[in-house]
Amino acid sequence: MKKPTISEIQIVPIKPKDGLVAFASFVLDNNLYLGSIGIMTRPNGGYRLTYPTKKVGSKNINIFHPINKKFAQRIEQAVVKRVEEVMKKSNDRYSSSNS
Repeated sequence: MKKPTISEIQIVPIKPKDGLVAFASFVLDNNLYLGSIGIMTRPNGGYRLTYPTKKVGSKNINIFHPINKKFAQRIEQAVVKRVEEVMKKSNDRYSSSNS
């Protein structure tokens, strides 16, 4: 069985709120676009992903999410790598070039 491909990872930074710092989207196997994935800071550093839900009455219904830990880790590694690149570029833009 071929490994799923994660491509076209897009990161949209937002004003941080309650640990949420950005949203991610990506294309899975060149066939499925997945978006509105929250990127949260971890208390001990790094990032974790949260997947979209819809509130129906008093319940939160999952829209989509990985169903096995190995694939979830693969997605997280790819997305976090891209987040770190985007955040570094964003920080470089605002830092002084004379330091």
